[in-house]
Amino acid sequence: MSDFSGRTGGALVTGGSGGIGAAISVMLAQRGSPVAFTYRSNAEAAEEVADEVRNAGVDAHIGNPALEDADAMREFADEAAERLGGLHTVVSAAGPHVPQMYISQTDPDLFANQIEADVIGAFNLTVAALPHLRPSGGSIVYVTTAATTVFPKRDALSSIPKGAVESLMRAVAVEEGRFGIRANCVGPGMLEDGMAARLIADGDLDDRALEVARTNIPLGRFGKAVDIAEAACFLASDAANYISGQKLDIDGAFTI
Repeated sequence: MSDFSGRTGGALVTGGSGGIGAAISVMLAQRGSPVAFTYRSNAEAAEEVADEVRNAGVDAHIGNPALEDADAMREFADEAAERLGGLHTVVSAAGPHVPQMYISQTDPDLFANQIEADVIGAFNLTVAALPHLRPSGGSIVYVTTAATTVFPKRDALSSIPKGAVESLMRAVAVEEGRFGIRANCVGPGMLEDGMAARLIADGDLDDRALEVARTNIPLGRFGKAVDIAEAACFLASDAANYISGQKLDIDGAFTI
């Protein structure tokens, strides 16, 4: 088990009220780290996650800065570092809803919005967090997608921006390694909760599509948000202290 109780400071998670972000926030807390996290609009869900974090015996700090706003993100990162006594871990788990559609049918404005929310948001988080991670030699984990390894049809609005985020991760690993900072990605495959659950609820994935997806997964089942949280906590922990610049797909062997 990854233990953060001996670390100075806390963790900052974006998208902490969503399925994956919530699971990561709570697991970090259960393993000894105070947590600051962002949410976009669901204040009730954010408060529920904050309660779970506090129930683990650590501090929680929440806010809803627009990740596309560099000044707002910097202000929140500064607040989080002051409240928690520094930062040792940053997790980029925020992301907009991703409609499933072919590239030829995608409106350019919709594509631009996805790029802004995913890529600009992750970039702003990174720039805001680095000054606080350098003193601790901390870690950044970006939640991307297994679809950047094996591309499923109609997933361009997810895989293209997330591919850019993975390039950002590699740049951080190379440039910030001199400060002891590590950067890695986790790539979720199909999950029962989180984004996949929203796609199912919205009808973007019907029963036939779900069965085809299961057939293409060697383990024959979908994962859960907690599986992604386990991977993110491992990569942020001392157990992974020589792992940097890497992507770990959590997908039941789908990408093989």
